[in-house]
Amino acid sequence: MTDIRYILVLLAGVVLTNWVARVLGDRVALPLIQVAVGAAIGSLTSFGATLKPEQFFLIFLPPLLFFDGWRVSKTDLAANAPLILSMALGLVVATVGCVGLMLHWLIPAMPLAVCFALAAVLSPTDVVAAGAVARHIPIPRGVLRLLQGEALFNDAAALICLRLAIAAVVTGTVPVLSSLAAFAWAAGGGIAIGIAFSWMVATAKAFMVRRVGEDTSGQILISLLIPYGAYLLAEAAGSSAVLAAVAAGMMMSRIEVSGRALPLTRLRRVAVWETLQFTLNGIMFLLLGEQMPGILSGAARSIAEGGHHAVGWLGLYVAATVLALAALRFAWVLAALSWWPAGGRRGEPSTTPHWRSVAVMAFGGVRGAVTLAAALSLPLVVKDGVPFPARDLAVFIAAAVILVSLALANVALPVLLRGIELPPDVADAEQERAARAATLKAALDALADTAQTQTAGTPPVAMIVADHYRHRLEQLEAEGIDGGTAAWPEERRMHLLAIQAERRSIVSRVRQRLIPIDLAHRLLRETDAEEVALPIGPGRADRGDV
Repeated sequence: MTDIRYILVLLAGVVLTNWVARVLGDRVALPLIQVAVGAAIGSLTSFGATLKPEQFFLIFLPPLLFFDGWRVSKTDLAANAPLILSMALGLVVATVGCVGLMLHWLIPAMPLAVCFALAAVLSPTDVVAAGAVARHIPIPRGVLRLLQGEALFNDAAALICLRLAIAAVVTGTVPVLSSLAAFAWAAGGGIAIGIAFSWMVATAKAFMVRRVGEDTSGQILISLLIPYGAYLLAEAAGSSAVLAAVAAGMMMSRIEVSGRALPLTRLRRVAVWETLQFTLNGIMFLLLGEQMPGILSGAARSIAEGGHHAVGWLGLYVAATVLALAALRFAWVLAALSWWPAGGRRGEPSTTPHWRSVAVMAFGGVRGAVTLAAALSLPLVVKDGVPFPARDLAVFIAAAVILVSLALANVALPVLLRGIELPPDVADAEQERAARAATLKAALDALADTAQTQTAGTPPVAMIVADHYRHRLEQLEAEGIDGGTAAWPEERRMHLLAIQAERRSIVSRVRQRLIPIDLAHRLLRETDAEEVALPIGPGRADRGDV
């Protein structure tokens, strides 16, 4: 019963903090408010929870990573693949090496292997935290896509480095060759398992739908189980469960464009997933804040391990770590963007990026719940029951860096972006305009073919609906707003026929790589909403058929 009450308190806290953020005009990032409320819950109430990292990862990471992989722009990922890989892999390794050495210099009593472990904990950025901070800040699309792409893929490299560092602490040796093989299997195996699992589930689901029909609630539940299945399967195989969840979401996004599900299923599924993401994000940061009082007291007890007896040294450790992370990230991003401009191609002349864009990338790489969970996963003891060296201090530094990175991003990003006029995405707008025009013309062609087959005594319903689509097309060309929907059965049938033609046009343009998948999803949702809004008529069940 106590656990149930604690869960209810967390859910109420998610709602309350969202209201507080809105009252404050979104001037303070929602994660910071949630951390503060969580700390109040942990300090002033008897509610509390002992976070077990493996359970934390299993509950929160699969659905959040799956949904981010589902929504991320694959076109942007492909265009910026070298940049994203350099930050998701190269910057992680550089952070482990450079920041680990800096920590050992700053805290000599902390063993070098423990310093490397802490640096590995701090190396991954958090896609959830980055999205939350950027929610009401006009970050240029290219920069935001790089931050999101990096955060999707750097967890695997960071966790592999953490595993190596822990092995060095526990056993005193680092198996380099076997570690490289383990990394290759973790990355390749995780991606392969995620893609294969999503494809198999989608194939089995389509097989059952053809025989017994589609149940909206059941389809939504299946979509909620897919990330957990991919995550657990990859974990059992010894590969990266994080990459498996991301790959499963990206594969499901590709499958979704085929339009197999009913429009009502797709609309309700998006609503369920957005609510789930909102809830899990809030609970994660509330839990982070709830852990802070205990983490702070543990770090204060172990501060003497660093050779100092003043709590003020904790602030120095955190400030030096944040500064080292920011400086290394700034230098790496500057070099990477100079070599390969965002969205560029090999062979194009190199240009020096604007320092403010690089600074936005540096401060936008905030740490989040993955860093906290990784820090808490540090073992309590090593060989022969000896306590893990400086564990409490390492956990405190990791938690403090999360808070400071969130606060710095909340303060620095608006200042850095002040006065910057974001250029309109002319190419994207034109691409979307062309796609919309193509879908409307496909609908008109389908209606014209149907009108030719109608007998002379049949009311010209197809032409009425065609006029509706011509009106929408004229409004689109004039930057106008779409019109309304039909109201009687034969007109409904013509509307359904036209909507099906729109969907076929959208799917065709995706397969021909004329539009990105994220735009296709948006256009499909519009056709879904239009179809669901059509009146069904008495005694009829809407199966989405023409």
